[in-house]
Amino acid sequence: MEEVTFHKHDVVIIGAGGAGLRAAIEASSQGVKVAMICKSMLGKAHTVMAEGGAAAALANKDPRDSWQTHFRDTMKGGKYLGDWRMAQIHAQQAADRIRELEQWGAVFDRTPKGKTSQRNFGGHTYPRLAHIGDATGLELIRTLQQKGIHMGMDVFMEFTVRRLFKSDGRISGCFAYDRNDGSLHVFQAKSIVLATGGITRCWEVCSGSWEYSGEGHALAYWAGAEMGDMEFVQFHPTGMIWPPSVKGILVTEGVRGEGGKLLNKEGNRFMFDYVPEMYADEFADTIEEAEAWVGEVVSGQLATNRRPPELLTRDVVAKAINSERAAGRASEHGGAYLDISWRDPDEIKKKLPGMYHQFKELAAVDITKQPMEVGPTAHYVMGGVKVDPFSQETTIPGLFAAGEVATGLHGANRLGGNSLSDLIVFGKIAGEHAATSSKDQTDFSTIPQSEIDDVVEETLAPLHRTGGENPAKVVSDLREMMQNKAGIIRSGELLEEALADLDSLEDRAASTSPGGGRIYNPGWHQALEIGAMVTVSRMCALAAHRREESRGAHTREDFPETDHGHWSKVNSVITLSSDGSMKIDFSSYPEIPDELRSLLDADDLQEEE
Repeated sequence: MEEVTFHKHDVVIIGAGGAGLRAAIEASSQGVKVAMICKSMLGKAHTVMAEGGAAAALANKDPRDSWQTHFRDTMKGGKYLGDWRMAQIHAQQAADRIRELEQWGAVFDRTPKGKTSQRNFGGHTYPRLAHIGDATGLELIRTLQQKGIHMGMDVFMEFTVRRLFKSDGRISGCFAYDRNDGSLHVFQAKSIVLATGGITRCWEVCSGSWEYSGEGHALAYWAGAEMGDMEFVQFHPTGMIWPPSVKGILVTEGVRGEGGKLLNKEGNRFMFDYVPEMYADEFADTIEEAEAWVGEVVSGQLATNRRPPELLTRDVVAKAINSERAAGRASEHGGAYLDISWRDPDEIKKKLPGMYHQFKELAAVDITKQPMEVGPTAHYVMGGVKVDPFSQETTIPGLFAAGEVATGLHGANRLGGNSLSDLIVFGKIAGEHAATSSKDQTDFSTIPQSEIDDVVEETLAPLHRTGGENPAKVVSDLREMMQNKAGIIRSGELLEEALADLDSLEDRAASTSPGGGRIYNPGWHQALEIGAMVTVSRMCALAAHRREESRGAHTREDFPETDHGHWSKVNSVITLSSDGSMKIDFSSYPEIPDELRSLLDADDLQEEE
């Protein structure tokens, strides 16, 4: 029998990014015993890659901003498919969470009057993103870690969670293994918070780091939780294009917020040709007006002109770049040129230090003198575990979720900057309610030994196989297939092929042979990750196949129009059937109350009805 180490904690947090850390801080503050399990090293969370800022209606740069406008922008950016309750909570609480970070030591850039500085971002009516140069996520993680380490929580670094346990329908713990020495661990818990981030490593070109293999999504699904909106995967319009070794690495939206211009190979600002009707009144329709807006913003004035179309929502900009490529007007390496070189070089280095050094070192491009070459990259999944908007509890009692692994806030498309404020708003809520839920449990539930034995056998199985494929090859083929058949532009035929391919990839995954032993064996880790990658890819392809329209981050070339009559209030829901198959249904959020409906654009709402 394999040796298994047992741990007992009131609340277990899986994931140590912004949402996980904020949940752990909140749960610890309530006096419960907290464990944090992270796949990588503490501080390595994907949150650090969120560079541009955190959206919150502080109204420091423009007094016209308010939570009501932030709510409107979020709902509109999500094509009205998001949960209005989460959008309201987020808009109302984000500013307090930013002020809280400042109290805990976060060093944000300042206005001349000493207030937290804010910048413009796509889809936001006013300058709303509190930022630290272009390293906001890093500062957020630094601040939360510094706060968290004094709270007394136990941290388990470089552990991968393989299964969630339930007793009488309620969460009771999880199983994990140590990625360094292969040791096996069972965590008994009264509540668990999933804060595992996203799934974008399932695509060949992505901004996600190696941790983003979708295991949190898969864990929830395998445990029986409801999953929602998995067809909506955001392709950020500006990832690095060249050289190939860095293709997909994120170029912050802050570049466009600081006046960056998107150009095709002919030198034309093509975004003026791609302004959707629902945004036509809000964005400049001439270069002159766009440049006047930039001039106002750069000089510190309140903007009176309309925003440049480069600041349209990410789904619109990404599809525009893709259209320019299809029309033969792409940049040298298949994307577009992003030019900020017209700004003062010292200002560029001050406002965008990360971008300056990133392109200087990785692409031999001086962005103070030359344009960047960028293109769409898989960046964020709007879909995830369905949660109660007020507690972040999933459909499994005792299991909570926050951040990218949860769904509801962003609808069909996420606005830039809403991710960081999402983490701290709903991370706090999840931690608070997970702690309260744990206190309601008098004792830890017993986890049957048979269930432990099953997951131990499953975890060690790849090490006993010989003669199979290298797991890296299966992962590579899966990512290439998803890029080609479930990428930025989709069709029913290609999605059907993707679903069939996933059946084959699942079979191949079951016979991979990583070789070696349990100590420091990355092949073993990858062999285990494939199951989650296949599962979340299947969710995405199935939901995308069933949604026969184009909306936000989901584009069907065989259904190019947005179907307001049928799909405007319909959200996909995926569950695991009793026979082990994947089941998809559809549901709707409650109707928006009149006092919030009045904040939204009447013309858009009429279209959606």
